Amino acid sequence: MSYKMIVLDLDDTLLDAEQTISPRNKEALMKAQEKGIKVVLASGRPTYGMNAFADELSLADFESYILSFNGGKIINCQSNEESFSQTLPIEAVQKLYDISLQENVYIHTYVGDEIISAEENPYTTIESDLTGLPITVIDSFMDGVTEPVVKVLMVGEPEHLKKVEKKLQAELGEEFSVMRSKPYFLEFTDKGITKGTSIEKLINEFGIKREEVIAVGDSYNDQEMIEFAGLGVAMGNAPDDIKKISDYITDTNENDGVAKVVEKFLLKGQLITK
Repeated sequence: MSYKMIVLDLDDTLLDAEQTISPRNKEALMKAQEKGIKVVLASGRPTYGMNAFADELSLADFESYILSFNGGKIINCQSNEESFSQTLPIEAVQKLYDISLQENVYIHTYVGDEIISAEENPYTTIESDLTGLPITVIDSFMDGVTEPVVKVLMVGEPEHLKKVEKKLQAELGEEFSVMRSKPYFLEFTDKGITKGTSIEKLINEFGIKREEVIAVGDSYNDQEMIEFAGLGVAMGNAPDDIKKISDYITDTNENDGVAKVVEKFLLKGQLITK
């Protein structure tokens, strides 16, 4: 059995500190696609913040997909159509907003191609810089949420947010998927929506087995896809918790860690069996 799909996180995995795909990473992924291997991008980013990288890798030409919003949406790069979308109702957003006030953290979400925030803060600014989406600050946060949204983020100082994460995973785990993508981003999607569950939906469309999938990531929102894949790979810059649940640890995102996985397991054809 050989691998037929590789699923890649973006930030701190495929992308370097300058938010670019290195020449070696790009060359390896293009060669893999030419061999018929599906390259899929999976990120906590909104779709808009992923499109440029999908274009750079010519995913449309190879009839591939992106998983945005931590798997909340699956988009066909060739047709630009959504094959899956799961949202949070307005009532759930209201609940999360109320909790953010209680926990003394900032909150933002996405409406269209804008980030909606209750107040200016450095962490939402980081999100805007990463995704290219403009920020709209609204005095009354819920006035800006007029329709269901795919994802909500609570953002704040990392040590405080770590405590909030633990508390809310216990309190809200039956209603939401709760995970950190970066030390200062705590993300909420509908219950059961993760990168891992969306990969499962996608491979069912292709008739690909999970054993034929490689998933590469660096953070806690990558855990489910790393555990789901036949070969779950942690980046060298991943926290120890993520490395422990992976099957293989590659180099860092600054040292072409993705290319080294592609070259070893897809272009040379080595296999790891669980």
